[in-house]
Amino acid sequence: MTPKAKVAILAAAAVVVGGLTTLAVQRSAGASGALQTPASRTYACYIDGRTTGDDIRPKNPACAAAVKAGGTGPVRDWSGVLRADGAGRTRGFIPDGKLCSGGLGEYAAYDAPRADWPATVLQGGATFDFVYGAGPPKPVGLKLYVTKDGFNPTQPLTWADLEDQPFLTADPKPGADGAYGFTGALPPKSGRHIIYSVWTRPGGTETFYGCSDVIFSAPSAAPSVSAAPSPTTTFLPISCQATVKTTKTWRGGFQATVTIKNTGKGVMNQWYVQWMMQMDAKMKSAWDGTLMQNGPVGMIHAPESKPRLKPGDTATAGFLATTTETRTPKFTEISCG
Repeated sequence: MTPKAKVAILAAAAVVVGGLTTLAVQRSAGASGALQTPASRTYACYIDGRTTGDDIRPKNPACAAAVKAGGTGPVRDWSGVLRADGAGRTRGFIPDGKLCSGGLGEYAAYDAPRADWPATVLQGGATFDFVYGAGPPKPVGLKLYVTKDGFNPTQPLTWADLEDQPFLTADPKPGADGAYGFTGALPPKSGRHIIYSVWTRPGGTETFYGCSDVIFSAPSAAPSVSAAPSPTTTFLPISCQATVKTTKTWRGGFQATVTIKNTGKGVMNQWYVQWMMQMDAKMKSAWDGTLMQNGPVGMIHAPESKPRLKPGDTATAGFLATTTETRTPKFTEISCG
C-alpha cells in the first residue's frame, strides 16, 4: 500500500479510497480503451458480474439493469466505447445524455441516470495512481474531466455537468497486459461525481469515451477563507464507525458481518464500508448491501432499499467469501463514509 489515495474500487465495481498494490487487468479482444482504476462503468459491471464460467451475472442493481437492457456484450467488451469518427471531439459531437455510451446504441444502457452504479471512493485533492486499459498504440494525451459541484447523478449526464477543462491530461506509462499507469492530483471535491475520460489514438480519429463513477471524501486540507460557506449555509458534520468481523469459517471459505454506525450529525447517503483482506479471498455474495472487490480491497455499500442512515442509526450487512487460507481472515484499514 502506498500513502497515496487508496483505491477501493469495489470489484472494479465499487467504492474506494486508496492505492492498491496489485490490480487484475482484463483486456478486450478488439479495440480497447477505458479506465480501470477508477473503474469505468462498463469495467466495474464486468468485474461485478463475472463468474467462474462464461456467464455475466451482476449483483449491483444498476449493472443488472444494464445487462438486462443491453445484454452481456457491452460488459464483455468493457473497453470498446469507441467512436471511429471521434477525432477527439466532445461537446457538440456526443449528445447530452449519451456521454457514457459515446452515443453508441449498444452501450446506451450505461447512460442510465442512477445513484447506485458501482463507485470508487477517492480522497478529494489527493495524489492518485490511475490505470488505463488499452491496446496498442500506447495512450497519449488522455484527458480526464470531472462533474461540477452540485452534480445530480439521478439526472442524465450533460456536457454542462462537466467542468470546462480536464483536471488531468496524461501520457500513461506502459505496464503489463495492456494496463497503463499514471499519477495525478484528484480535484478537491466531495460527494458523488463522474470522472469522464477521452482518449484519441495517435495519428487517427478513433476516440474512446468512458464514465467512472466515484465518491470523493472531503479533501484533507482546510478550505481557504474565500471558500468558506456563507453564514446562511449550514453543513452538518458526517462521521461514522465501522467493523468487519468473521462470524463463521469452514474449509475453503468464511462468512463475515459488516456494521456501520452514523456517529455524525448529518444524514449519510449511499453509505459504504471498505477494508483490506488477504489476497486470495474472493467475495461471492452479500445480503443487506451491495458488494464489490478489487484484489485485496473489499467493500459493501448501501442497498437501494435503504441508502440513508440518520444520525445514530446503524446498518448491518453480511457476505460470503472463498479462500485457500487456513487461518482466520483478518480485516484491516477499515473505513466508512
